[in-house]
Amino acid sequence: MTRSVLWDSSAILALLDADDADHARAVAVARGIASEERPSFITNYIEVEAHALLVRKLGRAIARQWLLTGGLPVVRALPAEEQRAREILARHTDKDWTLCDAISFAVLDARHIARAFTFDHHFRQYGRIQVLGS
Repeated sequence: MTRSVLWDSSAILALLDADDADHARAVAVARGIASEERPSFITNYIEVEAHALLVRKLGRAIARQWLLTGGLPVVRALPAEEQRAREILARHTDKDWTLCDAISFAVLDARHIARAFTFDHHFRQYGRIQVLGS
């Protein structure tokens, strides 16, 4: 398994929003990831989701600044991973997972990545992923 870590939009918000209930935990986890020199990334879908979340919660200036200087590499989901995400959603009809969640799961599975920095409980529901954060 690769040492990489997928950062979810919930972790990005918690890190940037000092008033977020998970802020202190997010800072600690981010420091741990950095100290272990784990490669980190977001998907193009998380980039879109995080930008929208930041606009809504912290305002357009902070969202724009993060988008232009976020510093995390963006990995584009491949068509096969997008299709796999649809299959995940079709198979798990009892879950309220978003397409963005399912694409994250598909990318992690396809690329043999076992870690995600997130405060979204859906990642725990999916399993097979070591959740850093919550």
